[in-house]
Amino acid sequence: MEFKISRRDMLKMVGGAVAAYSLGSFVETPSCMAAENKSGISYNGEKIPVMYEADICVVGGGPSGVASAVTAGKKGSSVLLVERGITLGGLQTLGNVIPCMTTWAPDSDTYFVKDLKRRLLKSGIACEDNHPDSEVGIWTNPESLSLIYDEMCLEAGVEVLYNTTFVDVLKNGSSITYIVVMTIAGLRAIKAKTFIDCSGDAVLARSAGVPSECGFPKTGKNQPMSFRFEMGGIDLERVYQYVSVELGDDFCPTKLPYYEFAEARHRTRRYVLEKFMVDGIATGELTEDDAEYMQAFAIVGKPGSVSMNCPELPLVYSASDPLSYSRGVRAGRQMIRRISQYFIKHMPGFENAYLAKEASMLGARESWRIKGKYFMVEDDYHNQSRFPDAVARTAWFIDAHGEKVSEKLPKGAYYEIPYRSLITNEIPNLLVAGRCISASFILQASMRIQLTCMSIGEAAGIAADWCIKHKLPVNELKWQEIPAAERSYVSDTQ
Repeated sequence: MEFKISRRDMLKMVGGAVAAYSLGSFVETPSCMAAENKSGISYNGEKIPVMYEADICVVGGGPSGVASAVTAGKKGSSVLLVERGITLGGLQTLGNVIPCMTTWAPDSDTYFVKDLKRRLLKSGIACEDNHPDSEVGIWTNPESLSLIYDEMCLEAGVEVLYNTTFVDVLKNGSSITYIVVMTIAGLRAIKAKTFIDCSGDAVLARSAGVPSECGFPKTGKNQPMSFRFEMGGIDLERVYQYVSVELGDDFCPTKLPYYEFAEARHRTRRYVLEKFMVDGIATGELTEDDAEYMQAFAIVGKPGSVSMNCPELPLVYSASDPLSYSRGVRAGRQMIRRISQYFIKHMPGFENAYLAKEASMLGARESWRIKGKYFMVEDDYHNQSRFPDAVARTAWFIDAHGEKVSEKLPKGAYYEIPYRSLITNEIPNLLVAGRCISASFILQASMRIQLTCMSIGEAAGIAADWCIKHKLPVNELKWQEIPAAERSYVSDTQ
């Protein structure tokens, strides 16, 4: 049975939740507790329908969320995946983050990653360049991934709830019983046995009372965000000839169609294209912020197109402050226009280019991170830490834009990510996957890349399914006690 809620009350309810999110403090009060009845639940004095019940509910359809949901679904659990957009993939698709960077770690591909690569190849996207010096792990494009992720969810029996925004969490004691979401039909409740937070911002975990950290403790600032955009109509052969041959830029070790070019000012490395960008400052066509960071990737499967991994927004715009984030969107859009027009006017090969599309979300490298049972720190990177309960390995360098960029680990070296960084002391039926796991600002700058997030999400899906079948709280599970054949990753320490 549906219950009518007045527009005024609806706005009050949602407004209160948004205000709490903005402040970053989530306080559970008696009025927020769920009171189950035959028709739905009571929430803030109103009755709202329970629209779905599942074994597992995953919040966030980015790389880790899709990996979590698909993995658990294939193992037999009923899974609902909640996504605020209408495309799975998160920053891969909505954020135009192309391509996926490599982990640099040997044998790091877990089953989900291998399956994704096979599907990309089958769809006509030769996703790997196989060059030992390339920083790219997968070359792809958003449209291919959107369809592939839908197909993977369908095959795994995963129900995807698009255009749905997380609002609140309801608990019975320390366990989460429901989440409240805003849908096109209004507020609805979702019931599950286990919840996986793949929101990127740890919004579900924080609303449930899990301690978190945001930004760099020394400055309070997040890593800078990017506002990516796509350009088409480009003669990439001419670009390659100009940048790599005439200017002698050796930044990209591969050739078309696996090609990129970049510059980053105020770094140890001096980039050939820095003069090209600085000249735009001198003429007044670009600002200092426009020229600070520029990177472009050819989009495999879309000839004549590049994804611009820029502009990088100034640090004044925050990934964790709603108003600042919104102002960053507006400023970034102006930067996109200046940069795109500058390239069309001055970069050989861009004479007939055009601005094809803007990303549908800003590229936030870091915002909130939980403080779980194990808090990863920078020493885990440099010491190449190993863990019996490891769920993934990576060697991507510490890439904390605006703060610290470290040297790469020696070839063949890596560190591991423990299962304990995915679980909390406070909530027995909650897992966290993706870039918001339990890690310091500096360490997170290494583990945040997409391939690693996929492997972390895959492990979360395995753990959630295992614990449901064995009636075990996920925060009491010892990953290493799951039979090795059923794990996505087995540490060398075992």
